[in-house]
Amino acid sequence: MGLEAGHAQAVESLTRMKARLGSVIRGKSEVLDRVLICLLGGGHLLLEDLPGMGKTTLAYALAKALHGDFQRIQFTSDLLPADVLGVSVYEEQQGRFVFKPGPVFANILLADEINRTTPKTQSALLEVMDRGRLSMDGETYEVGKPFMVFATQNPVDFEGTFPLPDSQMDRFFMRTQMGYPAFADEVDILKVGLRHYDRIGGEAVAGLDEVRRWQAQVEELYIEESVLEYLLRLIRATREEETFRSGISPRGALALKVAAQARAFYHGRTFVVPEDIDDLFAPVCAHRLATRSHGSDPLEERERVEGILAAMIEQIPSPL
Repeated sequence: MGLEAGHAQAVESLTRMKARLGSVIRGKSEVLDRVLICLLGGGHLLLEDLPGMGKTTLAYALAKALHGDFQRIQFTSDLLPADVLGVSVYEEQQGRFVFKPGPVFANILLADEINRTTPKTQSALLEVMDRGRLSMDGETYEVGKPFMVFATQNPVDFEGTFPLPDSQMDRFFMRTQMGYPAFADEVDILKVGLRHYDRIGGEAVAGLDEVRRWQAQVEELYIEESVLEYLLRLIRATREEETFRSGISPRGALALKVAAQARAFYHGRTFVVPEDIDDLFAPVCAHRLATRSHGSDPLEERERVEGILAAMIEQIPSPL
């Protein structure tokens, strides 16, 4: 099915999916937009916020809306790679080792408090986040398609944590925050009183086959050369900014390109405009950057990086 033929139907389904998520996560329209754009781009999401903001509920609600498999891993300091990926167990009846898949074999994987586990266990996710498959005992195993990691971490709690290395951060397509709800939205939350995410019901809005088709269509979406060059000028500006320890890598540049395509698709367009790039420049790139004076407060660091990126958008002329 071509992009034009299925686009209107896809936008309608995405609108209904946002409404379904919005019935569970109140008053977070922009967050829901970014979650769905991340899904369209085939990427992974880092939700960095305080506990109790609805991060787990959002991941579960998305899995329900897609009729997808949901798995949750509570990351702790004693968690092992086998607890994430799976393990080969000797079966006497078969006379051989048989691979027992771990929770990573899902469509939506919630990696809860990912920075509470050791770098060894964190690195177990690198291959599967990058390639959608994992290698174990000389064999390669495919995980769910689509496959999306929702990783959460508390940005202000340092005790017993292991900060994610640059290689792990670079695997995340986008980073966003939930934030406190508005007063009226929190009144609604209190009225509903839904304390446990596994009580979320409702029929699926779209199937996994549809999502795979949307993701393929996003990759075909048109970007005019001047718009692509504008994207690259922003990327190269991060490499020339002396405040940053290093700039955005080609992997990050590709992520911004796909994110802009996904946003255009999400908003019903068959082409990318500079606004798509501007809107997602910080969510896609900020977590990939660190200042040379990187201190102990990650919230201040995040704000400083995002402020520099916002200034770049103001300084670099848009082609349209």
